[in-house]
Parts: sequence; C-alpha cells; structure tokens
Amino acid sequence: MRYCFMLCMLVCRLAGFAQSGAVEGIVLDSSTSLPVEGATVTVLPGGQQVLSDERGRFYIQKVAKGAHLVVTAIGHQSVERPVGDLPATGISITLVANAVQLSQVTVTSGVGEQFKPISKLDIKLRGITNSQEVLRMVPGLFIGQHAGGGKAEQIFLRGFDLDHGTDIHIGVDGMPVNMVSHAHGQGYADLHFLIPELIDNVGFNKGTYYADKGNFTTTGFVDFKTLNVLPRNSLKLEGGMFNTFRAVGMGNLLGEKARANDHSAFIASEYMYTKGFFDNPQDFNRVNLFGKYFGALGKKNHLNLSASYFTSTWDASGQIPDRAVADKLIGWFGAIDPNEGGSTNRTNVNAILTTSLDNHAYIKNQVYYSRYYFQLFSNFTFFKVDPDNGDQIKQRENRDLYGYNGSYHKTFFAGTTQFISEAGIQVRIDRTHNSELSRTKDRTTLLEPIRLGGIAENNLAGYVNETIRFDDRFSINAGLRYDYFHNRYKDKLGTNGSGTASAAIVSPKLSFYYQASPNTQFYLSGGKGFHSNDTRVVVPQNGLEVLPPAYGSDLGTVLKPTKNLLVNAAVWYLWLDQEFVYVGDEGVVEPSGKSRRFGGDLSVRYQPLSWLYADVDLNYSHGRATDEPAGADYLPLAPRFTSIGGLTVKTKQGVNASVRYRYMGDRPANEDNSTIAEGYFVTDLYLGYNRKRYEIMLAIQNVMDVKWKETQFDTESRLYNETAPVTEIHFTPGTPFFAKLSFTYLF
Repeated sequence: MRYCFMLCMLVCRLAGFAQSGAVEGIVLDSSTSLPVEGATVTVLPGGQQVLSDERGRFYIQKVAKGAHLVVTAIGHQSVERPVGDLPATGISITLVANAVQLSQVTVTSGVGEQFKPISKLDIKLRGITNSQEVLRMVPGLFIGQHAGGGKAEQIFLRGFDLDHGTDIHIGVDGMPVNMVSHAHGQGYADLHFLIPELIDNVGFNKGTYYADKGNFTTTGFVDFKTLNVLPRNSLKLEGGMFNTFRAVGMGNLLGEKARANDHSAFIASEYMYTKGFFDNPQDFNRVNLFGKYFGALGKKNHLNLSASYFTSTWDASGQIPDRAVADKLIGWFGAIDPNEGGSTNRTNVNAILTTSLDNHAYIKNQVYYSRYYFQLFSNFTFFKVDPDNGDQIKQRENRDLYGYNGSYHKTFFAGTTQFISEAGIQVRIDRTHNSELSRTKDRTTLLEPIRLGGIAENNLAGYVNETIRFDDRFSINAGLRYDYFHNRYKDKLGTNGSGTASAAIVSPKLSFYYQASPNTQFYLSGGKGFHSNDTRVVVPQNGLEVLPPAYGSDLGTVLKPTKNLLVNAAVWYLWLDQEFVYVGDEGVVEPSGKSRRFGGDLSVRYQPLSWLYADVDLNYSHGRATDEPAGADYLPLAPRFTSIGGLTVKTKQGVNASVRYRYMGDRPANEDNSTIAEGYFVTDLYLGYNRKRYEIMLAIQNVMDVKWKETQFDTESRLYNETAPVTEIHFTPGTPFFAKLSFTYLF
C-alpha cells in the first residue's frame, strides 16, 4: 500500500503538465443557479463519461471536433450541447427541473458512486415527512425510539445494534453529529436539530472504505446536506392525533436581484408539540431555528455560512417488562416509572469556504462550533438496586465542540489516464463539563453520585485519497488515513481515576471498479476503520485499546438491465476487534469481545410507468462473537433479516400517494438465543395533492394498527411487589394507528 501511494504521487507530479485540448465546464440548475453535483456528462460519439463534482464542474481531457456533450441529472431535463472548436473552456450548461424518471439514471464508472443514484431517486420521489424518516433514507437502516421522542433513536444496520450511533458516522453539512464519550453512550447521534424540509441531499455509503471519514465509520456513513438556496418561501401547518401539532416556516432574506448575483440568505423555524400515545403523557416539545447565507466572494470563492439553535423537552414511559403487561399491572402503553424524560439543546455555527484554483483544483476550508446540553432521567431496572426509592438515574453533560476540516482536490491526466486527487486535514476538539451519572428520585432528589468529571478528547487526522481511471472501464481508488487521539479525564468524585491516554491508528483503503458495459458496474472494496473507545474507559483501564479497529470488504454490482430498472447488490464481511464499552446507564466498563459479521444487501428501484415507482431493500446478516463457544456466541439484538419497500405514485395533475412497509425479523436478545426479540411488519400510507401555491398531505403511520415492539432489551429488573429480580424482554411499544394532516402554503 505504501509503495502504491508513493508511485501514485510520483506519477501525479510528472503528469501535471499533460493537459491540452481539454473541455471544462459547469452544470447549473436553472431555478436556483446552483451547481448540480453528480450530473453525467457523456461525449458523443465515443461514449466517454465524467461526473460533475460538488461545485458542478467537469473536466474532459480531449474531445474530437464536432463532438456533442449530453448532460443528464436526476430530476432534470437532459441537454445536448455541441462543443465547438477546440480547445473550449468555461462551458456553462443549465438544466431545467423535470419530473423524476428512472430512465435518467446512468450507471457510471464513478468511484464510490454506487449508492448515489438510489439516494437521489429516493429523496426526490419519496421525500421526508418527519424527523424519523431522515435516517430511513439509507437502504437497510432501521431506527427505534425508546425514550419519548426526544432521545436519539436506536440504529440498526448490517447486523449491528448500533445503539445510538456507535458504529455509523453521521454528519450534517460536514459537521459531526456523533458525540464522543457522551453521557448516555459512545457515538450518541441526535439528529433532531435538523429540520427535514431543509434537506437537499442524503449521501451515504456502507463499509470502511472512505479515507475522508474517520471515527465510527465501520458499518458506513450518512451525510446530510441542507439547501443552499430556498426555492420558495413557505408556511407549513400539521395537526394530528394525540394532540400533535407542528409548524414550519421558511423565508428568503434576499431578493431576486441578489440571487441573480449569486447571493442567497434564508431563515427557517420549526415548532412541534405532541401529547403522545402513551398512557403517561409525553408532552414532547421541540423548537428549531436555522439560518444560512450562501454567496460568491469574487469569481473563485464561495462562502457557506449557517447557524442553528435547537431545544427539546419530553417525558417518557421508558421500557416496560412483558410480565407487567401480561399480568395487567399496566397497559400496552403504560409505564412503571412515570418520571422518566429529559431535555437537550444544541447551538451550531458552521462556515465553509470553497476556493477554485486555476489548475482544475479547489480547496475547502471549514470551521464549526457546537454548544451542547443533555439531561436524561431513566429507569431500566425499577426496584432491583434500591427497593425503597427505585433505580432512577440521571445522565447529564455540557459540551463544547470545535472543529476544522481542510481539503485539497485536483483532477488531471497523464496520457489518457485520469487522476482525481484529494488530501485533507481534520481536527476535532471535545470538552465536556460535569459529565454526570447519579441515582435520583422523582428527578428532584439526588440519592447517590456515581460518576462526575470533565472529559477532554482531541482528534487530529490526515488523509490522502487517489482515484485512478485508466479508461472508461477500469478504476482504482486507494486511500490512507491517520488518526491521533489524546484523551484526558478529570474525576471530580475521586473514585474512578483521573489521567490521560493517547493512541494512533493508520487506516488503509483500496477499491477496484470495473465497468463491464454502459449498464453494468462491478466493484470490490476493502479497508480498515475504527470507532474510538470512551475516554472514561481508556483512561483508568491500563492496557485497553483506545481505537479498536474494524476490517471490512464488499463485493458488489450496479445493474440497469432495462431503462426503468436499477439494481444494487453486494455481499459483505466485517470483523470488529476487541473493544471495551462504557455503559453509561451504570457507569461501568464491559468487554464486548471480537465479532465477525457477513451478509448481503439487495436494493431494487423500478418504474414500470411514468407515474409509478417501486422500491425494495432486502438485507441479510449473520453475526457471531468469535471468542465464545458455539451456542453462546450470538450477538444480542443484531438484526438477521430486514426489508423496507413501497409503491409511490406521482401524477402530472399533482396527486401523490405512497404506501410503505418496514419489516424486521426475529433476532436473538441474549448470547445463547434463549430469548427472542420479536420481529414486526408495519405499513404506512401517504396521500398528497400539490399545486403551484399549496400542498396538502395526509400521513398515516401503522395503517393496519398492529401491536408491535419498537425496541426490545433482555433486562433483569424487579417490580415493587416482587421478592427477586426477573430477566425477560423489556420493550417500548411502537406507534399505533396515527394520522396527521398538513397544509403548506408556497409564496
């Protein structure tokens, strides 16, 4: 790998001068004047293809006289443009928005692009109707809520119970969502500060193969990009069952003249309240404020500046034991401890400066800051520890998060071989103040402090990423990443130990792509990733691994056998090394051991008629702990088989409808598979009508009103009237039949 990189860099230096007879240009959206990323530019005759980058720019080394460029992008009309006499520079191609058609999708030889057509199709056709739908845009990803709606969702992907984000990297506009060494759990990822209507694009990839992604990128990553330009002002009102109300307002701050000069600014706000369907009222409140400026600073610089504020409070019914429902001590939607719940808020400031250079290169510089607060009251074991006062716990933290991302991108040719180079530096600094775990009663009485301290965690990283396209058929991507961590913990109780720890990890990545035909691509990827252990684990426990590695591989294909059918299929393997987990609910350290997982993913998108769209995702995984004997090596709560799919109707008359399902099969709840977490099948329905000035939407969750368990845990607990603890399934009930109606006014 080392010699491969040295050779690549040597060739890069020698090839920088081999640029002549080239055609370069930019692809723009007609309504927003913004760059179109991922547009396919095809040279005819010949069929050579390139993709526009995140600035909408493309670069083709040599084009014959008389050739034409055909530009296609999902959700836009195709454009054919004669090149003219060579050399040509600065071609500007404008695409007009159009109804989404699967026929617009091309299977390109772009490296790491295998999921992009699916993500763009899904978000344009299905849309996002609530905050939980945000993560469900990733094929095979499941979420579950078990704390009243305000807590981050539990995530499942590729045979992992990811808790709240331990093994998946989540970001918004390049800013991390995962919280390291969090009061509740490592990698905690709360996305509720993201207003769903502001999402412009969802980028995701699975596996450990991406050099620009670091901590938590084991099962993959999800990147959300918010709108740079607000297409229209809008006011949206929603009302539904269980006293549910939501309002969203979005408005431009600059006029058409400013937008014509490449300047845009807007603000958006969201308020939500629901009493909830639980017997113990949820009283969930959420407020979001968001503002963004996007504009040109001269001819070569673009500034993206955003700020947001989020706050939320809620009550929760927690996880209830099977026996309490069976014995009719409580109902299906009841609670053992009615005093669970929490509050949280987050303030973000994010600035990105993109600078285009003269040599087909550009530089990105990003700085961000988050101020974060979290407080949660939970009770998982009821009266097991304290028979008199109960086992309620409080988890709390205040956090400052600082970061910088810098990257250099360049495209050039050596003969007919294309090189796409990227190098970057990333810095992340976390500081928590009074990270706390305490035993409490009724949220108000402090019974016993368990942990209290301050966490300082620094992560410095650098990476290089080189893509070599030898021709239109064969490409290689090689990446190398270096991460250094320095952890410090100050124990304010004097019982668990203060100190420091540091570690570094090198993560190589290598992928091969072969374009067998214009409609068929094969890829093979392998790489090393990691997720960091909690600071409270690595500081007092000498000899524990700070950065346990993960090794993965994917063998897959992207097929388009007909113009209206798109298939993505892959088999995968993932090995996770020894790790130790800080259990935030108990303040203890538990070893998880080594694990091995393998499985297969299948995603199919089909459009039999211009107004009818069908999608299905099928995901199978098999996971085992490698250090345990057969029969005692099951991975608790690891999904085995999941499926998501549906039918979507979009007519020219503005009528929209969608019926969607999600299915999770039974899965082991403990290590010997003697306790089963029951699967479920839930169906949702959406009906909408769109006109130029307004939109109406009826959304129904769980249209068949099935009883289902959204999250489940094999937990030992004791009820107030019991003489001894009992181990069994504890669950949070899933949403019953729930209808809401929304009206959006556009102006």
